[in-house]
Amino acid sequence: MAHDGGADPGTDGGAGGGQRFGRIERSAFSIGGSHVTNTVVEHGGTATDAPGAAELLAAVRALRAALVHLPRSADRTALDGELDEAAGELAETGAIAPGLPGRLRAALERWAPLVEPVNAATALGTLLATLAG
Repeated sequence: MAHDGGADPGTDGGAGGGQRFGRIERSAFSIGGSHVTNTVVEHGGTATDAPGAAELLAAVRALRAALVHLPRSADRTALDGELDEAAGELAETGAIAPGLPGRLRAALERWAPLVEPVNAATALGTLLATLAG
């Protein structure tokens, strides 16, 4: 992964081999291996450029919809539940509650092997990185 000095390149998540999503500025990143099409999203990372609840809700829903195409498993069911809970909070309040970006980031890290080939995970990870402070 290229590192331009303005981004946190992340660290190995350890036992699960997951990737940490840190702060990203003036860069793009992708998740996945060979034969994976990735989406590039660029955000400035400042409070005025940070995504709103509607944008985050759309990214959570897009990832949830993309997971339908993966085989059923206990991990997928657990991630589905976390994404559904986050989507419900965002839809109900119309705001990004403190702690929600961290919970979503942790879910992406925990289930990185499951979501790494999913373009929607890259887009959600990028949005979450702009919310890191």
